[in-house]
Amino acid sequence: MDVLERNQPVWEGREQKWHLGPAVLPKLAAAEAQLWLHPGPAAEVVIVGYPGHFDVWAARRAARGGPVVFNPLVSLWDTFVSDRRRFRPDSAPARGLRALDRAALRAADVVVADTRTHAELFRELGARETESIFVGAEERYFQPGWRPVESFNCLFVGKLAPLQGLGTVIEAARLAPDIRFRIVGSGQREAELSSAPENVERVPWIPYESLADEYRRAGCALGIFGTTPKAARVIPNKAFQALACGAPLVTADTPAARELLCDGESALLVPPGDAAALADALRRLRSDSELATRIADGGLAAYRRRASEEVLGARWESLLERLV
Repeated sequence: MDVLERNQPVWEGREQKWHLGPAVLPKLAAAEAQLWLHPGPAAEVVIVGYPGHFDVWAARRAARGGPVVFNPLVSLWDTFVSDRRRFRPDSAPARGLRALDRAALRAADVVVADTRTHAELFRELGARETESIFVGAEERYFQPGWRPVESFNCLFVGKLAPLQGLGTVIEAARLAPDIRFRIVGSGQREAELSSAPENVERVPWIPYESLADEYRRAGCALGIFGTTPKAARVIPNKAFQALACGAPLVTADTPAARELLCDGESALLVPPGDAAALADALRRLRSDSELATRIADGGLAAYRRRASEEVLGARWESLLERLV
């Protein structure tokens, strides 16, 4: 398939943080105007990616009556109200975000979600037709190579938003002082790291292309452990990255995680928000190298079977061919 990308810069230079504010609104309006005024050459299908809630109408114009596929990744209402709690559920901004979600989702012919659980929310918010296709990992970077390590350590990577469950990870580190934790990332809950015990190493940022080496050197990789509704709907990008590298994964036992993973076979799944259960799972992996290797091999097999670039590419190809 030939792919032509249309992009008007808005978020560059903001440390890749997607948020609305007085400074960004004029740039956003100018970008949307350019996309609307210059729809570009005709295409058989137009795909709108994350965060494209404002872009769907320009995409409809560019499609010239053809199908529009929206891959939003998240609901803005769910993210800023339910997960990050920036706005009260009964506030005017919350109602506005829900209305924007509904309008954008209904404007697309097909909405692609990252999990079946997330697709259910998109249907509730107004999507007319949904498909679920996993996020996967960029295999040019994330390749197998993990091996058991003598000095066991736990790797946690990600934006420190509520769904990550950073507090649960820190409490697990406090309950397991003999296990080293390496936390890479920054975000809304960063202040919680000020109370982290001495066995937690803080790394604000590393180059994206170096993440694979981090996974391959870790004793295990940690997923998300938050208790927000959004946390139950997603499989984070870092989980796919860890699986693609062949690292054993420990993450929360959620409906979304169960779509891909099986406890004790392809990952260790623990109750969301349960620091004691997380600490116990990490002790099991540290003391049982056979378990760690079995989980690692099973996770890589699940990734190759359900979430590799080859598999997901075929899913996308099938969807797009059906639309045309």
